[in-house]
Order: sequence, then structure tokens, then C-alpha cells
Amino acid sequence: MLIKNININFVDYGAKDNPIVLLHGWGQNINMMKGLGNQLSSTNRIIIIDLPGYGESDEPKEVWSVDDYVTFLKELLDRLNVDNPIIIGHSFGGKIGLLYATKYNVKKLVCLASPYKKNVKKMSLKTKLLKTAKKIPVLNKLENFAKRHIGSTDYKNASDMMRKILVETVNYDISDQLYKIKCPTLLIWGTMDQAVSINDAYELEKLIADCGLVTYEGCSHYAYLERFGQTVNVLKNFIGDDRNEN
Repeated sequence: MLIKNININFVDYGAKDNPIVLLHGWGQNINMMKGLGNQLSSTNRIIIIDLPGYGESDEPKEVWSVDDYVTFLKELLDRLNVDNPIIIGHSFGGKIGLLYATKYNVKKLVCLASPYKKNVKKMSLKTKLLKTAKKIPVLNKLENFAKRHIGSTDYKNASDMMRKILVETVNYDISDQLYKIKCPTLLIWGTMDQAVSINDAYELEKLIADCGLVTYEGCSHYAYLERFGQTVNVLKNFIGDDRNEN
């Protein structure tokens, strides 16, 4: 699909109603969210997107802010006749979800270790995330997969355009906008997350009116994968069966 004059790759499957939009993290792609999508597809329409600049989607033709990613997402969902979706986002995808929920209707929001304020850390995202991934059994067994799908376009290896977008993204603090979020919101976080601190999760929970936090003791930035079965159960309980809800 052509959105904002760039080609966008996405998958759309599952049930006909109750759309869930899954947004991957920085440097990743659709594959990192398919596991969750597949577990929820029997009762929900599943839309997973290669965010612009990743996977099989084209790069933006100019430097995008997080707001631009939100505008892109709104246009894509409008084209798919999706209003009031459930949004589940990991890391960068969660930041997009948070900002989207301050502007548009969202039924429920799930943030998996999502940054929302300026990140002053300088370590290469790819280096940090790959080091973390190697400690995760489910990813350690798939090291080649992890290298392909995690941090493939961090600052060091990214194109000039994506480097500029990364700088724009990590420096964008949306803390003062989060009070606008009215939908039920769930945070899932690892207590040993070295990319986005658990302390950020505690602060984020206080910034959103209807918000709850689930912590995974000893888990990392990929807590949702480290305890995949638990994550699926938590999500199913949180999302519920909305088919009879307005």
C-alpha cells in the first residue's frame, strides 16, 4: 500500500472484527510481532506493519518525527477502515502507540518496554539489543534470526536518513502529552531492562490515568518474549472479548 508516497508492507489476517495493531521496535520488522499476532488471531483482526524504514517498507523520503509516524499510522488505518483499534507496541512501536493514543481513538493500549522521554544513553542500539538478546533463551537459539531482525539499522549501520530519524526519535520527550490518554493502558516491563529502565515504567504508570503495570522479574527489554506464554495470557485477559462491547 502506498502511504505518504512510500510503499508500506503489512499483514492483515485473523477474525473480521476487534482489530489489534502490532507495532515492532526500532530496527525490527513484522516477524518480531507475529508470535503475538498468531496467538490472538482467532478472536481479533490482526494488523502487523513494517514501520517505514524497516522490513519491506520503504524509508521515509524526509526526516520523520514520531508525530509523522503517528500521522502515517492514522492514514494507513483509515485506509483499512480501522477505527478505535487495540494497539500493542514494543519499544519504538510503543512510543508511537502512546502518542497515537493522545490524538486519536484507541480502545486499549499495550506498551512493551516503551520509551517516552529523552534517552541520553549513547550505546549503539544494535550492540545493546543484541547483547540482551543473546541472554534470552528463545532468541539465543535463533541467533541468526535475532541478528537479522534486531537492530539491523541502528545508528552505526543505518542509512543517513534513518540515522537522522533515530536522533529525532530518541530526543523527543512526550511525557507532557500522556495525560491525554483516556483508554485502558497496560505496561509490560522487565525489571532488568537496560534499554528502557523499569523506573521509567513506574513513572509512565503515573502519567496515564487508567494504567496498570505488569513486571517480569529478572527479564530484559525483550521481556514479552522471555515469558511469551505469560504475555499471551496477560494480553488475553486484558483485551478480553470485545465483540459485544461498544
